[in-house]
Amino acid sequence: MEVTFTSPTGEQKTINGFWDGGTTWKARFMPWETGTWSYQTACSDAKNSGLNGITGRFNCKPSDNRHNIFIRGPVINPPGTFYLTHSDGTPFFWLACTAWNGALKSTEKEWDEYLGHRVANHYTAIQFVTTQWRGCDKSSEGLVAFEGSGRIRINPEFFRLIDKKIDRINEFGLVAAPVVLWALQTGAGRELSPGYYLPDDQAVLLARYIVARYGANHVVWFLGGDGSYINTFEQRWKTIGRAVFDGKQQGIVAQHPQGRSWIGEVYRDEPWLDIVGYQSSHSNAEATVNWITKGPMSRMWHHLPARPLINLEPNYEEIRTTITDKDVRNASYWSLFATPIAGISYGANGIWPWLRPGEKILNHSDAPWTSPWKTAINLPGSIQMGYLAQFIMNFEWWNLFPAPELLVKQPGDEQFNHFVSVVRSLDNKTILAYIPVKSSIEIRKPLNIGYSVRWFDPVRNSYFDGKAEDSGLVLKITSPVDTDLLLILTGIPARI
Repeated sequence: MEVTFTSPTGEQKTINGFWDGGTTWKARFMPWETGTWSYQTACSDAKNSGLNGITGRFNCKPSDNRHNIFIRGPVINPPGTFYLTHSDGTPFFWLACTAWNGALKSTEKEWDEYLGHRVANHYTAIQFVTTQWRGCDKSSEGLVAFEGSGRIRINPEFFRLIDKKIDRINEFGLVAAPVVLWALQTGAGRELSPGYYLPDDQAVLLARYIVARYGANHVVWFLGGDGSYINTFEQRWKTIGRAVFDGKQQGIVAQHPQGRSWIGEVYRDEPWLDIVGYQSSHSNAEATVNWITKGPMSRMWHHLPARPLINLEPNYEEIRTTITDKDVRNASYWSLFATPIAGISYGANGIWPWLRPGEKILNHSDAPWTSPWKTAINLPGSIQMGYLAQFIMNFEWWNLFPAPELLVKQPGDEQFNHFVSVVRSLDNKTILAYIPVKSSIEIRKPLNIGYSVRWFDPVRNSYFDGKAEDSGLVLKITSPVDTDLLLILTGIPARI
């Protein structure tokens, strides 16, 4: 069943309806104009008088909710840009928290506490799973989203729980980022990954159902989760993406690949893909650090059609005893500065499975040191990502681009975890550098610009003044402390 909506000025949008149990069918729609709208249904069974040829009208008034997603409009990717905006053009910085099991397991009280905490710490999006999957085999009500494989059977009662959780995400002013088809192919629980084991046609049906059900919410779709979308699986996922996102959906689309997987070149011409997501995985080892700092994202972004490039799963805090808040900061700032700035995601090993005291992670290696979700939201890295967002939003971040050529010498070439990431504005009046350890660096100085020097401490959320040795062509700067810092160079008129 489809519904065509006509706006007060005559614009039209056709969307898919969905079955909600029994003889009930629904369509959910987000109008973009105030005034009187009309609609007309069309059903594949033309003789079905309850679903075919139904017409009606309704009046759309401004929302009373004062969060940006309601007053500035849904999040989009304007053509030719590397960042997200609201529909009115206001830039939108992506700072997501990964709560894969949150919508499935949390009570309403827990969910509200979590969302309120994320808003207070400047997060803007929530990543979560919308079906049973390898990390949560049923909802808190003991239900599954669907049954079967060769021919699936949808369970609308399961999705009514997800309805409430997504609505609350938006009511708190956050963007919902639901995974439609989790796609893990290896390890325990892969038989619970619908993106892996469902045949193409059934995967498409399930995805179309979920997209129709939540299209009127403020969403960024993750078509797949943790899967491989290249080589053997490339054509499968292109087929699914084209079938699901055929112009009858609302919301923009990303893919969430498996660790250290890059889809940029392979999907460069897919019209349904709005965000090039990647996952650097959970390691502070040399291979992973080099993949983040020197890998395909940093080498290829300027050779691809303009789209946001976002690390949707860097180091999870506490996923190993060796991964600390410093590793979270390293991976996040390196990723953020490796491509034109668009955003970053955060995760903690107790938040994504929604662990309560005494629980273990389903189908996952045991990690007895892991804090429950209520403790994990206050881990140092969790709070410091909020500092990151505050820091970035002090600048016209959407105009900042990678500038590795400004470094006379890259410390990361000698010691991988000393990599210095640099971005600059097109007019060179703003230069930012992430310096992970105490270092002396030399920055080539654009002509006819002088610079003031400041530092930002990403641990303490504080600023202090600095100094540089100016040779005329090069600025020599030494970070004043042993921990990681952000260098801020702000252009000032040169004296003549």
